[in-house]
Amino acid sequence: MHDFWQFLLYALYIFFFIAYLLVMFQIITDLFRDRESSGWAKAIWVLFLILFPVLTALVYLIVKGKGTAERQAGAAQAAEQQTREYVREVAGRNPAQEIADAKALLDSGTISPEEYEVLKAKALA
Repeated sequence: MHDFWQFLLYALYIFFFIAYLLVMFQIITDLFRDRESSGWAKAIWVLFLILFPVLTALVYLIVKGKGTAERQAGAAQAAEQQTREYVREVAGRNPAQEIADAKALLDSGTISPEEYEVLKAKALA
């Protein structure tokens, strides 16, 4: 029975350590994403994170919490925009090109008029 409680205690330690690491990495990421803070201010925050981690993390979240949320939302929007641009670039075809290709296939006799209409409807959808 003693081994079970020891295991549970170790699991709890590991949980809190991982949570601590996640908070620290989130704060450090936010520090380097913040364009308004100077390099010296960032260095001081990192130094205090090393020396007094829990207290500094709490103070950071209180002082810069709103800015952290705004920077995180901005980064998410930028990533979404980049993804959309990438998809548009990779797809690279617009409905007019699809219809023109279908018309060329129809003219060459590769597809029937019914198939052309289906491809045209897909391109316009």
